[in-house]
Amino acid sequence: MFKASILRLKLFSTELNKSRFPLPLNFAFFIRALTILVALNFAAGVYSQDVTDEKEIRIDTALVEVPLIVTTKDGRPLTGLKKENFLLFEDGKQQEIANFSTTSEPFEVVLLLDTSGSTFAELSKIRRAAKEFIDRLRAGDKVALIAFSASNTGRSSDTFSIILSPLTSDRSALYQALERLTTSYGTPYYDSLLKVTEEVFNKPAERQFKGRRALVAMTDGVDSTSKSDFDLASEQILRAGLSVYFLRIDSRDYFEENLLGDCTVAKHFSDSQLKRFYDSFGKGSRIERKTNFCQLGDFERLEISKRLYEIADNEMERLAAASGGKVFEAGTDSEVLRAFGQIAQEIGSRYAIGYYSNNTAQDGSYRKITVKGRNLPAGAIIRAREGYIAPKSQ
Repeated sequence: MFKASILRLKLFSTELNKSRFPLPLNFAFFIRALTILVALNFAAGVYSQDVTDEKEIRIDTALVEVPLIVTTKDGRPLTGLKKENFLLFEDGKQQEIANFSTTSEPFEVVLLLDTSGSTFAELSKIRRAAKEFIDRLRAGDKVALIAFSASNTGRSSDTFSIILSPLTSDRSALYQALERLTTSYGTPYYDSLLKVTEEVFNKPAERQFKGRRALVAMTDGVDSTSKSDFDLASEQILRAGLSVYFLRIDSRDYFEENLLGDCTVAKHFSDSQLKRFYDSFGKGSRIERKTNFCQLGDFERLEISKRLYEIADNEMERLAAASGGKVFEAGTDSEVLRAFGQIAQEIGSRYAIGYYSNNTAQDGSYRKITVKGRNLPAGAIIRAREGYIAPKSQ
């Protein structure tokens, strides 16, 4: 359209020059000036369009959020740091830090409470510890509560995870939700991890919460009834950019006491637990797979239990490390309260870095993130998100 307009003006100007009738000098000048102005307007329009396109590409490129905590060598959070104190790398290539938020920002956290049968004896401890965590909230901090529940049939297959409270800073509402805690028959732990991303953090974070979302799970990590698995759940958690903290409950003694003896009254492994045990030996393993619990002797039951807890411990350590979080032991009441206090302090003292990757390939690949400090006190320790999965073009 602009090109056609320019062409018409040029032709008109040429015809005027060829005309037998003399034109006033000022009118001829006007025509030529108008031609130049239209051309400049077109060029400006093209340039403006290019800039707009570039901005659109920039917006379409996802901001990678990297929550991190910096502590002294004895574990105390280091506050007051600035953007200039950090260098950021993706797959070894330095990235430009686009966003940086400080410790004054509020956080959003999901508190996942394992109320399965194996933690029955710990229910009062879980409730007290959760209340202690809520007590430490600052103005603007928001918490959601997720626990396990079951139907009245008494079958483990009817166990499910439930959101007791959505994200809120209303402490009284959270205390009331804690009073609704009950034990369940099974452990839908992996499904609960998915619920965090699909139902609580299913929308992009508001500006003040970017890079400041976390999951705190008080659990033994031994799943029994989930329809999903750990790989899927952890991928979703990491894709959402959450920091994950675990308070590891030691329920093994209680669990194993109920495994032994008469198989008609003993606690059984679920089908998914037996599958997880046998799969842990790899596809080429020749170990005999037994699906009938009554075919298992007491020694075999203890071996399976030991392996399931090892798998759970490994999964918690991996997810915590990959997300920049940490695993705490939840043995005695004092350990639990101390751990919750430290987690609340860490989350409230986190930094959040955001960057646009200079690798624009949408290939679904895993990208390794490395954060380095500069001009930090000697012995300072940085824990940060270790990587992310790039988007994949459809």
